[in-house]
Amino acid sequence: MSFESSPLPCSILLLAGGRGQRMGGQDKGLLEWRGQPLIAHVQRLVRPLTDDLIISCNRNHDRYAPYADQLVGDDCPDFPGPLAGIRAGLAVARQEHLLILPCDVPQIDERLLADLRATAQRNPLLPVMVRQGEFWEPLLCIIPTHLKDQVERAWEAGERSPRNILLQLGGVGLECPANDPRLANLNTPELLHPRTGVSE
Repeated sequence: MSFESSPLPCSILLLAGGRGQRMGGQDKGLLEWRGQPLIAHVQRLVRPLTDDLIISCNRNHDRYAPYADQLVGDDCPDFPGPLAGIRAGLAVARQEHLLILPCDVPQIDERLLADLRATAQRNPLLPVMVRQGEFWEPLLCIIPTHLKDQVERAWEAGERSPRNILLQLGGVGLECPANDPRLANLNTPELLHPRTGVSE
């Protein structure tokens, strides 16, 4: 199945709003990997999938704007974590499902996204997350946007873990191999540039 033939319309949220602690405070989505910013690799892959591409960012808005149809930011200071970006995306998404990806997984591929969408289509009222055995990847997921109020209530009750919330909402797993290279998080200088260990 190609992207274009996938029957599940999705808004897409790329998470680039973190403080980049493991990168020395740099804006991770704008760091280069193989000659382009991380955000460019992920955006190029998902652009054919949607007419509602959202990027969650808290700085460098002018640099992220060309990659997105909408930009969102956290509604509270101090980088409260990825759930803040997910809430912001759910609030503005124009489709009935929101596909969420972090900016630092540039090796994801068409097959993974097609499988994620097919799983969501079979479970249209439930969130779907990538899972590797007992380990869930809650930032690689699809959330039906009708759940946004329940996500908001959990946030207001003090929950900050996307994994906990999505499991409480009946999260379904898309099983991937334990060492699936497509899921590699390039979230340290050493992983981003393994030969030199030097960040951009």
